[in-house]
Amino acid sequence: MSEIAEFREEVRRWLTNNCPAGAKGPGQVSSGSSKVKLDADTALWLERCAERGYTVPTWPTEYGGAGLSPQHARVFYEEIATIGARTPLTGMGIAMIGPTLLEYGTPEQKARHIPKIARGETQWCQGYSEPNAGSDLASLQTRAVEEGDHFLINGQKIWTSGAATADWMFALVRTDPDAPKHDGISFVLLTMDQDGVTTKPIRLISGSSPFCETFFDDAIAQKEDLLGELNKGWTVGKRLLQFERSGIGGLSGAAPRNAGGGIAKIAKRYVGERDNRIDDFAVREKVTSLSLKRAAFQLTAQRSNEENKSGIPGAATSIFKLVGAALQQDTAELKRELMGTRGLGAQDSNGFNHDELVATEEWLHLRTTTIYGGSNEIQANIIAKRVLGLPD
Repeated sequence: MSEIAEFREEVRRWLTNNCPAGAKGPGQVSSGSSKVKLDADTALWLERCAERGYTVPTWPTEYGGAGLSPQHARVFYEEIATIGARTPLTGMGIAMIGPTLLEYGTPEQKARHIPKIARGETQWCQGYSEPNAGSDLASLQTRAVEEGDHFLINGQKIWTSGAATADWMFALVRTDPDAPKHDGISFVLLTMDQDGVTTKPIRLISGSSPFCETFFDDAIAQKEDLLGELNKGWTVGKRLLQFERSGIGGLSGAAPRNAGGGIAKIAKRYVGERDNRIDDFAVREKVTSLSLKRAAFQLTAQRSNEENKSGIPGAATSIFKLVGAALQQDTAELKRELMGTRGLGAQDSNGFNHDELVATEEWLHLRTTTIYGGSNEIQANIIAKRVLGLPD
């Protein structure tokens, strides 16, 4: 038996003994927020995975990870998907700022922040976009002025996902207003629980409010929480975006691998089945086509990860973000279509079951995937310039 096969058997045994029944199927997933109370099984699942380093399986063991190779981590994700278990931890801590801290953080910063992220003890949010600085992010105007051992921050951010429940924010701020716009920007970390920070949720068409406006009025970021060099934050900020796009595009290894099967089950339930097959040929063709596209995408992402010897995401992440976002939208659209009128239930509607209401919310929410993390137009420009080498 190969080493990978042995590890798979080990993971299966561990999951059998440690995954609570309440952590399987749809339900709550921890984001690490100290402001959100977890149900008992979700909290237990997080605790057990954190003890073994499975919340961040590829991170170094000294910071709370399991020290696994990407291949071994993929086995773990495949096995939790097989039993229908939810991921133990999600959010920007493990997907974005954690990897960035591992690359750019000082030893003290890593020791102070990364183990808490791995244990699910802090939720992070992103302070990038501003009302007048979205796609042209380098035009940001939120100011940070040095005051002794800290920075005083004034300004506004928008579309700050999870800001209402986050414990910490990582933000790009302007520390030298006289420098060219890509210079004079610094990358800072700051606590959200302070008098100088105010958040205002933005209600979306899906009915949820994951995005917020965030206002800074003499908010404080300690100088020890400056990540990278002063006025050189643009480099750190770009690297973090590559980690973000890796997650959205499925390069992180944690992307769900059973969505095709889930679509087939929905089709059989709402369209009908005969001899264990979807009864309608045209629907069967749609489901098969989408499943093949998803499988091809996942295999391509797997190959890209294996070929990337450095382990650091590059400009190719924009390709996966562009295609992966479209696949997420196509999956939600087909799911809603298969449900017919049952896939149009609103949040306060009567007579719709949980799965139907979730399908509607997903369909509406996933309209944003081609905008956040860099819009499709931004990704196409990056691919043209950085991947294909086309002239401006």
